[in-house]
Amino acid sequence: MATSTIQATFPCDIQKVWNMVTSLENISWRSDLCKIQVLTPTKFVEYTKEGYSTTFTITRTEPCQCWEFDMENNSIKGHWAGVFSYQNGKTTIIFTETVDAKKVLLKPFLKIYLKKQQLAYISDLKKALQN
Repeated sequence: MATSTIQATFPCDIQKVWNMVTSLENISWRSDLCKIQVLTPTKFVEYTKEGYSTTFTITRTEPCQCWEFDMENNSIKGHWAGVFSYQNGKTTIIFTETVDAKKVLLKPFLKIYLKKQQLAYISDLKKALQN
């Protein structure tokens, strides 16, 4: 099992960051996705531009504080937790992913993959919040 945590601070209101991160409709800012299919109020599927799908089940929602979900696809199974805080006009997010590879060959590369995904996500979010 691999765990990766990333933290970032943005000079904007927490509600704006929360809305951007938790929206299942507006994904135009995500460079890795082509669509999201909402299955139920707590279950959705993300599709990468390469057509790879991952199913997410929301396990915890505390508006502007915490959002968590379990995730699974053909290669991985795990949990994602996002913590949001606001102080002095700045919003800080801390995102932690804990993932287990379903395929033995992926295990050595899992932590590197998670970190790369997190860095790309934060980069996309930063650009979107500046607009």
